[in-house]
Amino acid sequence: MSVTVNGRPYDEKPRPGQCLRTHLRDLGHYGVKKGCDAGDCGACTVHVDGMPVHSCVYPAVRAQGHEVTTIEGLAPEGGLHKIQQRFLDAQGFQCGFCTAGFVMTTAALDERQLDDLPRAFKGNLCRCTGYRAISDAVCGVKHTEDAAVGGNAPAPAGPQVVTGAARYTFDLDVPGLLHLKVLRSPHAHARIVRIDTSAATNVPGVHAVLTHEDAPRARFSTGRHERPQDDPLDTRVLDDVVRFRGQRVAAVVAESEGAAEEACRRIVVEYDVRPAVFDAEEALQPGAPVLHPDKGPGDGIARAEGNVAGEVHGEIGDVAAGLAEADEVFAGTFVTQRVQHASLETHGSMAWFDDAGRLVVRSSSQVPFLTRRALCALFDLPLDQVRVVTGRVGGGFGGKQEMLAEDLVALAALTVKRPVKYEYTRSEQFEAATTRHPFTVGVRLGAKKDGTLTAIDLRVVSNTGAYGNHGPGVLFHACGESMAVYRCANKKVEGYAVYTNTLPSGAFRGYGLGQVLFALESAIDELARTLGLDPVAFRARNAIRVGEPLVTPAGQEADISVASSGLDQCLAILDEARRDPAPEAPDGWLVGDGSAIAMIATTPPNGHYADAKLTLLPDGRYELLVGTAEFGNGSTTVHQQIVAETLGTTTDRVTVRQSDTDLVGHDTGAFGSTGTTVAGNAVLAASRVLRDRLLAAAAARAETPVAACRLDADAVLAGATRIPLKDLVEAAGAPFTADGHFDGTPRSVAFNAHWFRVAVDPGTGEIRILRSVHAADAGRVMNPMQCRGQIEGGVAQALGATLYEKVRLDADGAVVNPTFRTYHLPAFADVPKTEVHFVRDVHDPVGPLGAKSMSESPFNPVAPALANAVRDATGVRFTELPLARDVVWQTLVHARGA
Repeated sequence: MSVTVNGRPYDEKPRPGQCLRTHLRDLGHYGVKKGCDAGDCGACTVHVDGMPVHSCVYPAVRAQGHEVTTIEGLAPEGGLHKIQQRFLDAQGFQCGFCTAGFVMTTAALDERQLDDLPRAFKGNLCRCTGYRAISDAVCGVKHTEDAAVGGNAPAPAGPQVVTGAARYTFDLDVPGLLHLKVLRSPHAHARIVRIDTSAATNVPGVHAVLTHEDAPRARFSTGRHERPQDDPLDTRVLDDVVRFRGQRVAAVVAESEGAAEEACRRIVVEYDVRPAVFDAEEALQPGAPVLHPDKGPGDGIARAEGNVAGEVHGEIGDVAAGLAEADEVFAGTFVTQRVQHASLETHGSMAWFDDAGRLVVRSSSQVPFLTRRALCALFDLPLDQVRVVTGRVGGGFGGKQEMLAEDLVALAALTVKRPVKYEYTRSEQFEAATTRHPFTVGVRLGAKKDGTLTAIDLRVVSNTGAYGNHGPGVLFHACGESMAVYRCANKKVEGYAVYTNTLPSGAFRGYGLGQVLFALESAIDELARTLGLDPVAFRARNAIRVGEPLVTPAGQEADISVASSGLDQCLAILDEARRDPAPEAPDGWLVGDGSAIAMIATTPPNGHYADAKLTLLPDGRYELLVGTAEFGNGSTTVHQQIVAETLGTTTDRVTVRQSDTDLVGHDTGAFGSTGTTVAGNAVLAASRVLRDRLLAAAAARAETPVAACRLDADAVLAGATRIPLKDLVEAAGAPFTADGHFDGTPRSVAFNAHWFRVAVDPGTGEIRILRSVHAADAGRVMNPMQCRGQIEGGVAQALGATLYEKVRLDADGAVVNPTFRTYHLPAFADVPKTEVHFVRDVHDPVGPLGAKSMSESPFNPVAPALANAVRDATGVRFTELPLARDVVWQTLVHARGA
């Protein structure tokens, strides 16, 4: 077989049945990505004779005699195609995993198709951007500029992203690489009686079959926090008890994926099937099947005998009295569903041994340092014998704050003493990775006629699934800022994170706040209506103010006070937007608007740490070393800008190396909205130390006071003397270096508010968004282009969770929609434009240079704002998500009594 790829002929014959995507990657064209292997996401798009195709469903043999072009060959060598340049200028990407597919699709469009982008991009998905940045790129809008803090500095990896040169987890050729596949449980709850691996080991190419007999007996949590005890220690690498459909039973290591899969099919397992429970409320009842009877408080589990992974109970004031003194009381129960993170790069890791014999794990992880710590504990290895490195990560959203692949790939590598790769399939991502916690929230609110809140009472039940990773933390966080955003003398909460025989829940953007806020903000809106008060004014009257503490009976936020707030500006922005004339809606449709607010405290309450190291190199450029992973969160760009701002240079003179446990002492990880506020503060500390050293060195050399010195882009101006930075390094005989550290306290508080105007078709249940407005208090906005992108992406993701996304389980706990084709992910045509507004003149004293976080929080007010708009339009209060068209229609029909 002969195929020409990017102008070069190849004679390598594909494997029988091999698709073009894997064949091209075998040839070293790593710009061709795997997002679905089903033709649904477009990440693998290439051109065959100039026509775009999804290479994951295109047989490799069909490419014989044809010209194949990948993202790497789209432009002449050393240059950029005009579409690549547009994506670079507009920064039409965040994590960038989908970008090659979008660029290749766009490059093949004619002028007619460019006028209908929703149709043109029906085969391409992006989970990060919300699509506006992609639309800007296609239309030739330019946003990027070389700027320090406050400007639209471009992502340092931008040129690599748009050309396919950026290296994600598996974009690496490791000689002698073996492949790992997993046999998963067909039962929701069972004890493994016997495993017969003899037939599996006889499959040609198989090197090992691993079962619970080969795994460490130590228990851990897949959830990663600075303090391991923050999550229940209830998980084993391979266990002899399975607690959900899809749990690992055995792992096969083989020369090829095909051999490993065949061996998995030949493993014979005898199970003792046990009773299972799938509903969280049922799991709380006496007599329910107990998932972890052999564990207890010493393992971080609140009440294992009652299936309670974590619980919170507290009261401030007297809620009964507060409800009694209220003129109006609202009571209701709200339900939210499982949502998949759906990052286009699935979970996965590779492990090998370096020349010094150290175990090296390359992983798609938000927490490389915490993963190293966990691996060392599991396998009894010293820290200096394990290195964890993260390439560019293809999306995370909290889902990669877990250790879901690294432990198994490490076990395999330590067993066979060969490099091993373990990459989740898309169906495994749905069936065996984590989801957002489903919540049931009962809420009672009381208020006086003048709009003063008298009582807030919550009963919160979250379904943590078979394991408690993040269960207690999500529960506490969900009940914290959601209640604290409102001033009220009487507050009470009763909360439970409950084990069930379903796939585990985990960290997800917003960390529980979105679920509880759907209930609380819907209740606030309903209570305002009952009182005859304006909902926006009602929120403004009761919202927390600058200098006030975050008062919550959950007990974990009492040490935080609001150091700065732009919430009043956020509400004013919404108030102005809703006074504009209503966009036209189709005849017969019902029109309404609704709003909601949210507050988030950055970083976990029990510690978040970051180290940074900054060096002035002999060539006069700077090198910054940080531990924080880049997965579209934009932290790398912000860190560059902080250095540039502090040292009076430009961002292009700052090189960033990151996400490698060999680089710096420690970094808790890129979660909790800490990339800017914690790691950024560490970078700022290192920058200031280095600045002072450079000024002192220049002052001594020029014999002038330090106060008379200032940094220029590549020199120090010492009085009338200009000393090039390179000369300072040469005179010192060594590079200038500085270390920075930050411990994440005190904690910064950010605010968001959203407003929708919607039209609802009572005949079909369709909800059409006529206008979407988001107001954000991000303090000093470090990079408006990036921050706007974070908000647009968060809103788009929240719209999916509000309107249609749902991981569906059958009666036995199995996921029934484990593909993008059956799980409705927002596509280009689904996401309306959101108008993004930043508050002005808010300078936070906690964040670096006045900045706050803005990565997770835009998600949180979207669902209640949209539900409130639908309530305004239809007169019906919807209390369960998603607001699917058929559900809306049926509910409206029932409300009309038809």
